[in-house]
Amino acid sequence: MKLKLSGIALAVAFALATTAQAQTTQTPAKRDTADKPRTEQSSPGKAKDAEEERIEQQAKADKAKCDALKANAKDICMAEAKGKEKVAKAELDAKYAKDKVKAEQKVKEMKAEATYEVAKQKCDDQKGEAKDACMKQARVERDKAKGSAEKTADAKRDDAKERPAATGSTAPAKPQKQ
Repeated sequence: MKLKLSGIALAVAFALATTAQAQTTQTPAKRDTADKPRTEQSSPGKAKDAEEERIEQQAKADKAKCDALKANAKDICMAEAKGKEKVAKAELDAKYAKDKVKAEQKVKEMKAEATYEVAKQKCDDQKGEAKDACMKQARVERDKAKGSAEKTADAKRDDAKERPAATGSTAPAKPQKQ
């Protein structure tokens, strides 16, 4: 009886120990990147390329969903898919851009353009004056969004110009003689 109990206890201890060991060891893929020199590990350029590839795959999938639709519904779906792709690419560029303000402005402008393209397609369902009014409203909203993006970007640039550059010193500035 004592031998049986010791055997069971040993088996349980062994099972718990291997589970704990499996949770703490690195997978071979992680060890490989840790062993490589810093220059060979994934760089921001490779990460951006991978992200761009993911965006393109998503866009293909979105456009494939549109194939089942007919007439103007298909046009609306395609405009949404293309707009989503353009916005995602602009956001990706903004993520890696040096001039963040300009990149953010471009993202907002792309969103406005994408919204406009979808609205244009939706307006195609209407006829006559209703269609004209719809198109005019879409243009007004696009122009307003682009203007807002431009004003925001200009304000951010002005704020950046007004802030003094960091000098690295902690001493207060000397008063100037008049």
